[in-house]
Amino acid sequence: QVQLVESGGGLVQAGGSLRLSCAASGGTFSTYTMAWFRQAAGKEREFVSYVTWIRGSTYYADSVKARFTISRDDAKSTVYLQMNSLKPEDTAVYYCAAAIYALGSNPKTYAYWGQGTQVTVSS
Repeated sequence: QVQLVESGGGLVQAGGSLRLSCAASGGTFSTYTMAWFRQAAGKEREFVSYVTWIRGSTYYADSVKARFTISRDDAKSTVYLQMNSLKPEDTAVYYCAAAIYALGSNPKTYAYWGQGTQVTVSS
């Protein structure tokens, strides 16, 4: 089985930055589309960003565009989410997800999920 482990979450003030990491094991990392989702308390899980194995194409939700950057390091089997200019509305549990044939922002098409890491942004 494939395992994903997120890290890097924590408490940060509005306007600050955090870098999340997702380490993968048990599969061929370079063939996966990797994505980040988030879920705030009492709300549904929402798409944040993904990066494909084809040309490393990236895509972002409108709410994080120009503030967040997704990247991948195939040698380390790790995907990152650099989060800048954080806002209180970014507060959520952030989840890493992976799939060979994912449909972008649709969480139902991702086969593997991490356990999540909490990000809290205060003002």
